[in-house]
Amino acid sequence: MVGRAKLAAARRTPTDRTTRNTRVTPSATVETLGAALFALAVVHTFSTKLFEHLAHTQPRHAGLWHLLGEVEAVFGFWAAVLMLFMFALQGKAAGTAYLDSRNYTEPLFVFAIMVIAGTRPILQVAEATVRAMVRVVPLAHGPVLYFVLLALVPLLGSFITEPAAMTLAALMLRDALYAHPVSTRLKYATVGVLFVNISIGGTLTSFAAPPVLMVAATWQWDTPFMLQTFGWKAAVAVLVNALAATVLFRRELTQHLRPTAKAADGRPPVPQALVVVHVAFLAGVVLFAHDPPAFLGLFLFFLGIATAYERHQNPLILREALLVAFFLAGLVVLGGVQTWWLQPLLMGMDATAVFYGAAALTAVTDNAALTYLGSLVPGLSDEFKVALVAGAVAGGGLTVIANAPNPAGMAILRPHFADGSIHPGGLLVAALAPTTVAMLAFQLL
Repeated sequence: MVGRAKLAAARRTPTDRTTRNTRVTPSATVETLGAALFALAVVHTFSTKLFEHLAHTQPRHAGLWHLLGEVEAVFGFWAAVLMLFMFALQGKAAGTAYLDSRNYTEPLFVFAIMVIAGTRPILQVAEATVRAMVRVVPLAHGPVLYFVLLALVPLLGSFITEPAAMTLAALMLRDALYAHPVSTRLKYATVGVLFVNISIGGTLTSFAAPPVLMVAATWQWDTPFMLQTFGWKAAVAVLVNALAATVLFRRELTQHLRPTAKAADGRPPVPQALVVVHVAFLAGVVLFAHDPPAFLGLFLFFLGIATAYERHQNPLILREALLVAFFLAGLVVLGGVQTWWLQPLLMGMDATAVFYGAAALTAVTDNAALTYLGSLVPGLSDEFKVALVAGAVAGGGLTVIANAPNPAGMAILRPHFADGSIHPGGLLVAALAPTTVAMLAFQLL
């Protein structure tokens, strides 16, 4: 209990950037309960197929089982359970104060950026750029297209943010690859490489990857530092992962992937003026990524433009974006009571151990939460800081909860998997090899 008291005191200091004006310290009982619920939520993510099966065998309550079978709903559901217990044990005032103390900027930003990045005008620009790259390479276009989507689009995440890169890559892979009758092995290998490459591909700058963003200001890490310390190593790992997957599945890719010269639906291209407007909205949301009133205001303005020119749009991916935002918000609420065991665990390691420890812990908690906890501790060595962030981003593709953009990719791609779901065990196995490449790059280069 003494350790928890010290951590509670640390959370009440002005260095805690996740709180606003109200400071709330959950009781030891709530913290213990929160850890148990967090463990249940992690187990739940690996058990969603069970609930889908119950939906078919017990049709009377099919709606509830379908809800519990949605991966994106898992952490939101268990966060609600936590809040019910908190209201019962500590009262309404303490419960609502705790909710108000959490920082929901990331869920709101991911929601806005997913919807804008998934629009037809933005996809038209992305697809035109990818086709231009494919045409200049004198090789079979299918494998080249696959390589570009798994390599260059994740690296683009360092500039347009990881959630936007994930949305673009997943939507283009959905149409170019997953819409064809490809093997399950290729589907899982692709999503594994994609998740890992997105996680490490945002480290070329100091503002695009959530785990980097959590520490950049506190530790004074700017973009030149990120590029020199992480970025070039991450780029090597991204290219190796994408190339390995391309070579491994080159025959199947040659058979199924064929870049088209125009939109598959046969509609005329979106007018250039409207494309420019959409790009401007995307850039504005990225620019104000840390100021919810600003980027949400832009987003609402964007919805008006999208409605006014509906004939040039595909259906907005509002449902998918809302589910992802719900998932991340649940993780924020449930993760807020894990500090008492996570922080001592991390701080008890040396630089080498924390690298591997962070990569492993990232599989069961958001990597941005790990780096944030590290940023609260004064006096860490530079070696420890680098090892913590490197491990956190290297392990960011192992599970759906490991990195904030992962739920976005899962929401877009999972309808094309058996039973409409990406099995967490399959994702873990598929991500092990690219994760190992990323870890080797950060350790050896």
